[in-house]
Amino acid sequence: MRRPAFIIAICLLSRVGSFAQLSETATLPDAPSACAQSQQKQQSPNPLHGGVEFVQLLERKSLVFPDLATGKQPFGSKDKLMLAVNNSVSLSTVGAALFGAAYGQAIDSPEGYGQGGEGYAKRLGSGMARAASDNLFGTFLIASVLHEDPRFYVKKDLSFSAAVKYSAARVAITRSDSGKRTVNFSGLLGPLAAEVLANTYFPEGSRGFDSTAIRYASDLGWKFGGNLLRQYWPKINRKLRLLPSFDESTPTSKERQDEHCPHPDVSPA
Repeated sequence: MRRPAFIIAICLLSRVGSFAQLSETATLPDAPSACAQSQQKQQSPNPLHGGVEFVQLLERKSLVFPDLATGKQPFGSKDKLMLAVNNSVSLSTVGAALFGAAYGQAIDSPEGYGQGGEGYAKRLGSGMARAASDNLFGTFLIASVLHEDPRFYVKKDLSFSAAVKYSAARVAITRSDSGKRTVNFSGLLGPLAAEVLANTYFPEGSRGFDSTAIRYASDLGWKFGGNLLRQYWPKINRKLRLLPSFDESTPTSKERQDEHCPHPDVSPA
């Protein structure tokens, strides 16, 4: 008597399963929408996709050029302090210090540092110290007091000559916290204060007004070259495929999704 009941139960369960499958199939669209595909990709636990998001997060933190602006959000004193710290240890700052120390070693400047490994280490240390002082005085203190925005804003679709002019003008002109054009006191006075302070630890013969003026002029030249490199950094980054591109001028996949999807997720930083 138990066997017929068992067979009936099996049949009922199979009917219920078939009905559930038919109901689920009926609720699915013929093809997933672009929003659904994008959301499925974002929610996918694919480790490669997660790795790309992690690299983009690193680029948001701007390991190479921390002062590249990725948005026009308010930039307070705390942000400027963090930017000064990040600038001081960024890859661009370390690279410039390494190159500057090698060049100084080649021309034996400053002479008081001597040659060999010890001389190179002193030149490298002084280069890093001057960069840190520049960021402390300029990027943080002066920019906070005068309400200046020390970030660099990349402009789209500039010719090379226009990019050179913009990079040169950016040495003397910057944005205020309110978005208006203003004199770049933080960028001009920061390196000057750093060079005056450097006279306390530079060797004899490399101090005084003349030496300070020469170093200060060199700093402004480096700033112009750095601005030009910043202007082209997003294109260089995409060309060499160093990191997934993430800059203000190029909409991210998230921003492209927001143009079509009614329920956006967390906005990019």
